Amino acid sequence: MHFVACTEERHASQILAIFNDAILNSTALYEYKPRTMETMATWFATKRSNGYPVIGLENDAGELVGFASYGSFRAFPANKYTVEHSVYIRQDQRGNGLGKQLLQAIVAAARDNNMHCVVGGIDVANATSIALHEKLGFEHAGTIKHAAFKFGRWLDLGFYQLLLDTPANPVDG
Repeated sequence: MHFVACTEERHASQILAIFNDAILNSTALYEYKPRTMETMATWFATKRSNGYPVIGLENDAGELVGFASYGSFRAFPANKYTVEHSVYIRQDQRGNGLGKQLLQAIVAAARDNNMHCVVGGIDVANATSIALHEKLGFEHAGTIKHAAFKFGRWLDLGFYQLLLDTPANPVDG
């Protein structure tokens, strides 16, 4: 396995497949309908225009087995040092420690980009993801009860945060 900077041309269809599996078969994404290649074009354009990384893990055959990224937490200027991250692993590759590698990589990218707070929104039933985040120093910052309705039930969304030692000199404005 090796890290790559994901590109729309090379990875959009593979990321789309991972997203759609999560949408259809899990509560990792609070969406009902599969995404399309058009939504991926917008997703990548937003990442590019904001300088947000998309870090992938590829196997020796060049197949994407997982990816991580982050985006804005809230679209207000004073939130500029806070990002919300996501990590997704291809269904057949879960349980192999890839999530930990990608989470560490996206946190390192946030630090390199002078972010201060990394937030993860995790369905509270996802004990594996919560345990991984806590193992890497994330702390529970609150839960929104009944934040979504999917698969015939209400879902609670837990927020986990990691505070970084960056930036050295934060500024207003």
